[in-house]
Amino acid sequence: MRAVTISSPSLLMRMNRNNNLWTALLSSVLLSSLSAAEVLNVYSHRHYEIDQQVNELFKKKTGIEVKVVNAEADQLIERLKSEGANSPADVLVTVDAGRMQRAKSEGLLQPLKSEVLEKATPAGLRDPDGQWYPYTLRARVILTAKDRVKPGEIKDYEDLAKPEWRGRVLVRSSTSSYNQSLAASLVSALGEEKAGDWAKGVAKNLARPPQGGDRDQIKACAAGLADVCIVNSYYFGLLLNSPDAAERSAAEKMDIVFPNQDNRGTHVNVSAAGVTRHAKNADNAKAYLEFLVSPEVQKMLALGSHEHPVSMDLSLSPTLTAWGDFKIDTATFPKMGEDQAKAVRIFDAAGWK
Repeated sequence: MRAVTISSPSLLMRMNRNNNLWTALLSSVLLSSLSAAEVLNVYSHRHYEIDQQVNELFKKKTGIEVKVVNAEADQLIERLKSEGANSPADVLVTVDAGRMQRAKSEGLLQPLKSEVLEKATPAGLRDPDGQWYPYTLRARVILTAKDRVKPGEIKDYEDLAKPEWRGRVLVRSSTSSYNQSLAASLVSALGEEKAGDWAKGVAKNLARPPQGGDRDQIKACAAGLADVCIVNSYYFGLLLNSPDAAERSAAEKMDIVFPNQDNRGTHVNVSAAGVTRHAKNADNAKAYLEFLVSPEVQKMLALGSHEHPVSMDLSLSPTLTAWGDFKIDTATFPKMGEDQAKAVRIFDAAGWK
C-alpha cells in the first residue's frame, strides 16, 4: 500500500485552514439548529400574568423557550405583513376570532393538521381549514346591579336598546374588538339595519361617554353611575377573585346575565393561536398549540384568568361552576370576521365613540 505524502507546506496549510473553516461552519450550523429547536417566537395580543406561567411550564416540560412580542392584534398583523418571509414569528395569538380571520385572509397563517387540536376544540369555534384554533372562550355578558335590577328584567342584548334603560347603561369604546365582534354577531343575527338600530339605541342609553376598560364599567356600575354594563365574563371573575377588597366588594354588588338564552345564545369570542406562514420553528409551534389545550393548561387558565376552557368543563374553576352552563351562539360565529367592517360603520353612524 502506497503512503500518501504531501510535499508542499503551503498546500498543507491551505488544507488545515479549509478544515478549520468547515469545522467552524459545521459548528455554526449545529448551534443554529439547536438554538432554533429550543426557541418559539410568539406574537401575542394577550397580556396576562397567567400566560407567563403557562410559557414557563412549557419550557420546563419541553426545553423550548417562549419569546413573546406583545402588541394590539392589528399592529401584529401589520408587522407580519411588513416582515414577510423574514419574520421571526412562529405563532400569532389574538383575543378575537375576527382578527384571526383577517390574518388568514392576508395569507399570514398556514394550515395545521392536529388530531389533538381537532378533538379538543369545538368545530364551530375554530377555523375550518385548520389555520387557527381557540384555547379559551370569552363570553360577552351583561352585569346588573343587584339592588336596582330585578332578576329576569333584562335577558337579551336587544333589551339594552330599549327606552327603559335610558341613562342606565355602561360599555367601553366602539374601537374595542370585543364590541366590534358583538356588533358583528348582531349583524349576522338581525341584519345590518336592525343591528344599526340596536347600536343607536344603546348609544342613547349610555350613562356616560365610553371610557376605560371592562373592569372600569363594573366598578362604575357598582358605585351607582349606571345599572347595567356589557363586559367580558372573565373580567367579572378577575374582580370577584381580586386580592383587592374594594374590587371584590364592587363585583359582589353585580349579577351576571348570559344573554339570549331563549334564542340564539350568548355571543362568545376566543383566545386563539395559529402558526405563521413563515414559521422557522413550525414543529415547536404545533407542540405549543397542543400544549395550550391540554387539561393541565386549561385548568391553569380557568383558575388564573377565569376564561371558559374550550371544553366548557366548568368544574375547572369554582367561579365558572357558580355561574353555571349557558347556551353559546355558534350560528353567527363563522361570519364574525367578515361582518366586523359593517360593525365599525354601524358604530360610527350611531355616534358610539
